Amino acid sequence: MKILFITATRIGDAVLSTGLLDHLIRQHPDARFTVACGPDAAPLFAEMPCVERLIPMSKERWSKHWMRLWWACIGTRWDLVIDLRKSLVAYLLSSERRYTLSNSREPVHRVRLIADVMDLPETPMPHIWVREERLAEAARLLPGPEPVLAVGPTTNWLAKTWRAENFMTLIDRLTGPGGILPGAKVAVFGAPHERPQAQPVIDALAPTQVIDLVGRIDLLTVYACLERCAFYIGNDSALMHLAAASGIPTLGLFGPSSEIFYAPWGWHAAVARTPESFDNIFPKNFDHRSSGTLMDSLTVDMAEEAARNLWSRTQAQTRAA
Repeated sequence: MKILFITATRIGDAVLSTGLLDHLIRQHPDARFTVACGPDAAPLFAEMPCVERLIPMSKERWSKHWMRLWWACIGTRWDLVIDLRKSLVAYLLSSERRYTLSNSREPVHRVRLIADVMDLPETPMPHIWVREERLAEAARLLPGPEPVLAVGPTTNWLAKTWRAENFMTLIDRLTGPGGILPGAKVAVFGAPHERPQAQPVIDALAPTQVIDLVGRIDLLTVYACLERCAFYIGNDSALMHLAAASGIPTLGLFGPSSEIFYAPWGWHAAVARTPESFDNIFPKNFDHRSSGTLMDSLTVDMAEEAARNLWSRTQAQTRAA
């Protein structure tokens, strides 16, 4: 059985699509999969089982990338095509069945919207595949025995970025006496180009406490390291979605992005957002290229309360399991 799965350009959106892909793998364990996605997201699928071909697809002028994808796939008789990019490619290929993402305007989380592509009654959890060698590398980087607080102080958009000094204060409260993780190490994550955003947080931590992973490990090793952490807190970003997919308690910080569609997904996930709603937070004449942060009304007290509530809830769930 041949299955073509066309998914997102951005890493975070691609993570949210992995639940549907995992569902297909479980339903068709003998199938051979071709995954087409953005180059940044491609590493997410490098170690999944049954992957026959991975097609990194860079956007090009005049939609040439779709022509290239069509040309790469036209010679195959597909049993199933899943297109989460709403392109014409799914209809121009020979396929027994095809499913495409709808243009829904309903207030539905992206993960549920993707599950609705195939009318799944239950929403499959995002899932990342990593090999044992990568898990061993994560164990070397985060050996324990102290718990580790994972922090994602970066994001792709300045308006969504909580200030570094807020992260510093919150880390001190969560890892200090009376915190949810007293004495914990702090692992700071981010992409290589995001080091200027993360550096103030790194510099504020004691060398014996901080584990600086910004730009130093690849995407799947980031995920393997997150699996070993006790708690994650960070801006709305791909890192946040990776943390939630790992199953650790994940607190996403929201302001000028909608948690209705993009909250971290999972039983162990929660959101702390600005008092202003997504609809009301943007000032007049807002320009995303020049605007500073719109996260200042989210106080450290508010984020700490949300973190403590999430920690209490997940601990209760663990005891009840």
